[in-house]
Amino acid sequence: MWWVVVGALAVGLVVAYLVWTAGRVDRLHDRAEAAARALDAHLLRRAAAAAVLAERRYGVELYAAARIALDAQPEEREAAENDLTRQLRAVELDPADPDCEAVIAASRRLALARQVHTDLVRDARAARKRPLVRLLRMGARRPWPRYFDVDDPTLAVPADVAAG
Repeated sequence: MWWVVVGALAVGLVVAYLVWTAGRVDRLHDRAEAAARALDAHLLRRAAAAAVLAERRYGVELYAAARIALDAQPEEREAAENDLTRQLRAVELDPADPDCEAVIAASRRLALARQVHTDLVRDARAARKRPLVRLLRMGARRPWPRYFDVDDPTLAVPADVAAG
């Protein structure tokens, strides 16, 4: 009789572990999807701030890059954002100007959102690669989380401008 209790307890523990693992995979996917939406929102904020800045100060090339980033399709988004980052690095930003400060702040928040997204995608992909998860096809109904490969969007401010 005791072996039935031990067997039931073992089965219960295995089932509990499998349920916990499946829930963890789902939670990681949910978090990665939420991070992707937050990253997208920060990308749009930075592009909008860059468009406003370009309209008021820097002209056509920066404005065109900002508009392309705002209007880009998902498959073109990484290239458009990288181009916008290059254009923003090419101009000299004055942190005393409110429009420049908005772009700098948006770029900092974007860098943080990108790091969070990258970390969550890495964790979700690692969970999906575990042998038991693959064997039982946990998370198979969801697409693999994708990295967003963009240059570091943090903008450097000249030291003499930042100090003064």
